[in-house]
Amino acid sequence: MAKIDIREIKRKILGDVRVEAAEQFDRNFERESFFGEAWQRKKSPVGGKHLLVKSGALRRSIKSRVDADSVTFESSLPYSAIHNEGGEIRVTARMKRYFWAMYYKATGGFGRRKDGSLRQDKKNARLSTEAEFWKHLALMKVGSKVKIPRRRFIGAHPELERAVTSVIERRLEEYFNNADIIDK
Repeated sequence: MAKIDIREIKRKILGDVRVEAAEQFDRNFERESFFGEAWQRKKSPVGGKHLLVKSGALRRSIKSRVDADSVTFESSLPYSAIHNEGGEIRVTARMKRYFWAMYYKATGGFGRRKDGSLRQDKKNARLSTEAEFWKHLALMKVGSKVKIPRRRFIGAHPELERAVTSVIERRLEEYFNNADIIDK
């Protein structure tokens, strides 16, 4: 029988745990939920139909690293924590300028008749709803709060713990069945 180093077993187990957890966290974006706990639907008419995946940057930003005794997941994006944990943000003057710019962008897309009046079609109705949303945000006072709902995509969960336990048990069983263990 081959002899295996305990540190090597631990390193491989942590690598397997990293891969399994990364897959689980990525699936949260597909499910639009945190292990079955559905994300709160958005109230704004802005953006696509999927939550937290407008550009995919948040999903791609999740990185992991394996240390001697642990696996750590993190995101370098400044807004990842507020989406994962929820909370409130304060409206700034810069945000208000952005909201006004988005309002003018939304109103600029209105379809008009030859006489200059607005057409009564679905596109204009959607743009009108979007424009009203941006106008509402732009009219907020500097310092007022906007609530960001909690939409967890990464963190501890019993389902993740079961998957990790399964990975550990499977890897240990494989080693105990195939090797003599040496503790250095």
